[in-house]
Order: sequence, then C-alpha cells, then structure tokens
Amino acid sequence: MLRAAFLWLSEQPSIFRFVRRNGLARKLASRFVAGETVDDAITTLRDVSSSHLSASLDLLGESVRHADEAQRACRTYLDLLDRIRAAHANANVSVKLTQMGLDIDEQLCIGNMRGIIGKAKQYDSFVRIDMEQSSYTAKTIALFKDIFYPEFGNAVGVVLQSYLRRTAADVDTMIRLGARVRLCKGAYQEPEDVAFPDKRDVDANFIDCMEQLMERGNYPGIATHDLKIIDHAKAFAKRRKIPVDRFEFQMLYGVRRDLQFRLRREGYNMRVYVPFGTHWYPYLMRRLAERPANIAFITTNILKEWTTRH
Repeated sequence: MLRAAFLWLSEQPSIFRFVRRNGLARKLASRFVAGETVDDAITTLRDVSSSHLSASLDLLGESVRHADEAQRACRTYLDLLDRIRAAHANANVSVKLTQMGLDIDEQLCIGNMRGIIGKAKQYDSFVRIDMEQSSYTAKTIALFKDIFYPEFGNAVGVVLQSYLRRTAADVDTMIRLGARVRLCKGAYQEPEDVAFPDKRDVDANFIDCMEQLMERGNYPGIATHDLKIIDHAKAFAKRRKIPVDRFEFQMLYGVRRDLQFRLRREGYNMRVYVPFGTHWYPYLMRRLAERPANIAFITTNILKEWTTRH
C-alpha cells in the first residue's frame, strides 16, 4: 500500500509543480540532492572536495521517452565533464542507459554514451554505467562487454547489485575482464526467482562478491552505508594485506556524512554519489517506493549524525 502511494505521488505532475515551489520540501530534498542545475552540482562538488572526498555526479532522470530528451541529457553530461575538469576536482560521472535513450533506440543510446565516455577518456576521467531494474541487467552488461569496454577500456565501469542471483557470476566475468565494478545491494522490487528476497542473503552475497573484488578486482567501489559490512571490508583488507589504494568506499550524498568523514580520516578512499537535476522529486519518491523502509533509514541516519556531532 505504502509503495503504491509513493509510486502514485511520483507520477503526479501537479504535485511535482507544487512541491518544487514549496520551501520546506526543497530544503528537505537539498540534504540528498545537490540542486537542479550543473552550477548547483559544481557548487556541491566544491564542498565535497574541500572535505577531501571524491565524487560521482549523477544527473537525475531515467527511462526518457523522446530522443531530444536523451540528447539534452547527453549535452548536460558533456558540459558537466568540462566543468569538472575546469574545477580540477577529483570527480567522475554516473549515467543510466535509459536516460541516454535505450528504450527509444539502442543506437541512439550507444552514440550518446560514446560521446560521454570519449570525452571522459580525453580528460583522463571516468564514467560509471548505473544498473537499473533487472529487466535491463543483461542488456547493460552486454553493451558494456561488447561495445563500451572494448572501445574505451577503464574509462568506463559498471554497477552490479548483490540482491540479484546472477551477480556472483557477473563479478567473476568483470574480474576476468579487468573492469572496474561498483558493488551495491540494489533496491528495486524484483521477483524471487531473480533476486534474493531476504536481506540476510543479500548481505551475504554482497560480502562474498566484495571479497572477490577486493582481492582480484580492479579498484572496486564498495557502495554501502552498512557499518558491519564496512568493518568486514576493513578487516578483510588488513588480513589479506590489501592496500587501501586498491579500493574505495562509496556512499550517497547526505547519508551518514559523519561516517564518510571518519573513513577519510582513517585513510580510506571515500567517494560520494551526488545526484542533481529537476527530477529530484520523482527521484525521492521512487527511492521510497522501492523500499519504504528508507524512511526509517534516512531518519535514523540523520539522528545518528546529529548525536555524533553533539
């Protein structure tokens, strides 16, 4: 019921227009979303960089329906890469294939991605291809393996989700390729034959995949706010004598900032995923719809951070 309500809210343009004009709503969103424009994203990037954290900037929006939307998103990413370079920031970009037109025309998507990854490679930067629902997993990995990685090498990487049953095999494939992987848990609603339904199994698969990537992979991104898993990664690295420059932790902008700063002080590489764009309201509603427990998660982590600082 709650999930359906959030999905309904995310699809109401009249509510979106009202919320975008509401000061309180914008203030709440500003904790988790770096504004609506490239200028806003670069301002936030400077704040993140001043704390000696790296970043990955993510233009919100997915499953675009018209080619001009995909082209506009592509131009925004090209501008973003120029602005990151001009700012001399330790940052890269994160892109969804459906935002580049995958649902409209595969060749349109490939062309847009070639433009973005090509510019990133020219700047000695990096593009992370985000993973979406499981219905896109096989296509995303196929495009990565068959086109983007052969053409651009480690200027491009991919995301794998530990809640999918196929992920252990995909991790092994990416290790053999030498490709860079961001490992996250995943939050979409998926059928049980595709994804593990129990959090315990998702966490166990995350740890197994994480250990493989840390030991044999190419600079994996360990994307989690779970302190038990983070502590496990730190202990595993120490036990296996894996240098801290062989991997990085990754967290979302606005979530457990206290933990982000602590990990950086301890000498670990810490990357913050920074979303921005006009689609912040649907983004927040969809994240809550995918997992209504995120409400409690966000509230709890705000309180943890506040009590840590006070």
